[in-house]
Amino acid sequence: MSAPLAVGVLGAGRIGAMHAQLLSGQVAGARLAGVADAFAEVAQRAAAPLGVPASSPEALIADPAIDAVAICSPTDTHVDYIVAAAAAGKAIFCEKPVSLDLAQVDRALEAARAHSSFLMVGFNRRFDPAHRHVRDAVASGATGEPHLVRITSRDPGPPPIAYVKSSGGLFLDMTIHDFDMARYVAGAEVVEVFAKGGVRITPEIAALGDIDTAVVTLEHANGCLTVIDNSRRASYGYDQRVEVLGALGLSASTNPLDHSAISADGTGFRSAALPNFFIERYRVSYLHQWQAFVEALSTGTPPPTSGEDGRAALVLGLCAKASLERQAPVAVGKLAGA
Repeated sequence: MSAPLAVGVLGAGRIGAMHAQLLSGQVAGARLAGVADAFAEVAQRAAAPLGVPASSPEALIADPAIDAVAICSPTDTHVDYIVAAAAAGKAIFCEKPVSLDLAQVDRALEAARAHSSFLMVGFNRRFDPAHRHVRDAVASGATGEPHLVRITSRDPGPPPIAYVKSSGGLFLDMTIHDFDMARYVAGAEVVEVFAKGGVRITPEIAALGDIDTAVVTLEHANGCLTVIDNSRRASYGYDQRVEVLGALGLSASTNPLDHSAISADGTGFRSAALPNFFIERYRVSYLHQWQAFVEALSTGTPPPTSGEDGRAALVLGLCAKASLERQAPVAVGKLAGA
């Protein structure tokens, strides 16, 4: 058997620490080989309990013992790290978004092409078993030609204002997952975007030029329509659902509960709560995502979520922002460079 893929995690914040834990013994064919962060104490805090070395990002990328890097650092560092990792001959996993700037995304993709690098972007929701079942029902023809897709994505509570300031806003931080899911589930590119939104939860967000509540309508090249609804606060938990209505029927994913027990009395039935955090909700999909990364590398097949997928989702986010500003639909082709 070949040796496990040695993966270094670059960026040891919340999402990087989660990836490091998964790679430390839970991903067949891969092993955690190191953790790096721009702040040495942060890297050490994540690496020490997992028994791997801590280093700087530059040292991790240059380390010949590292086969692949997982870029989980702040978004504005992603492109430079992709360029450096590609030049160093590493396979690359990069959390979304690749960048908030389309020209910078193109710089990263060009570097990956120039070095024939394996580059996978972290749209983990594609690997959720329920969401994937919906997509497979469409791809297999079981639902017939897709007519309507509905995607609900609601957080249990708004993020800190400090996070909002650097996140790129609702469409580039939160809805970007839904834009990718729309392309994935409908099986066709988006040709037009129309977005409406407002501030219904956190007044301070308005001062930053952002919103916390939105509805986005997408028109796909195959005629399918997708409606996405987003909210930064759902008091009942982390709400993630996908539904497709096709010519032959419907396929939908619902939310998993904390457990399957129910209680009943004269007032009605009660069930468990929804997960209250995205890592709880999608832990299985993050694990499946890494298995897909390892499998694609070992078989020489393209990454299941490519750099081009990351670019396409960013384009839709930029179109949504433009639509909100103009209060009008925006054709995707011009922004996409078509």
